[in-house]
Amino acid sequence: MLVKWMRCTVVDRRGFERAQRKWAGLLGEPGFRGQGGGWSRSREGVVHLFGFWESQAFYDSFMARSHDRLHAAQVGTYRDMRVRLFEYRFDVKVGFRPEFTDTDLLRVAHCRVRHDRVEHFVLMQEKVWNPAMAGSPGMLRGVFAQARQEDEFLTVSMWNSATEHGKYRADRAERLALRAQTGADVTGVAGDVIDLEPAWTL
Repeated sequence: MLVKWMRCTVVDRRGFERAQRKWAGLLGEPGFRGQGGGWSRSREGVVHLFGFWESQAFYDSFMARSHDRLHAAQVGTYRDMRVRLFEYRFDVKVGFRPEFTDTDLLRVAHCRVRHDRVEHFVLMQEKVWNPAMAGSPGMLRGVFAQARQEDEFLTVSMWNSATEHGKYRADRAERLALRAQTGADVTGVAGDVIDLEPAWTL
């Protein structure tokens, strides 16, 4: 499964939101599995969107055929668009599916990892971070994915409320980072918490 992460800064909120509804055209695309996103809690005007495709081939076909037509209405409503593609590695909690209808909050973590520490980083994600998140009451499901250049990773987790996510962050994140030796593995970490916008869910 291919995971597409899009991030931009919106300059015309009404226009952006109106155009976002036109992406419903994705629902008829071969290989499209789902899309959702919303507004950053920490950065004014910043939007994150996550799209899921069965494979790179299906995604490439969509980009060549239909993307520009669907995107046309959104031109000029945002700036600083960044798009990154990742390959699914494993579930953060068993039973991942790219659905957002029961989700209130998204958490994204983007890590750049030292080349000689990639294997250890992936192992710690599987053995330390994943069980901790899976055991948190408000965490619904998530996905761990890797970029083609191998030293770049994305974790997207879905939560049923900001309150439950806040408990997880307050209680465990620092302790888990020490246990997983995250500081020795990564060269950079960027994260955000996103209020889901239900109207954008496909």
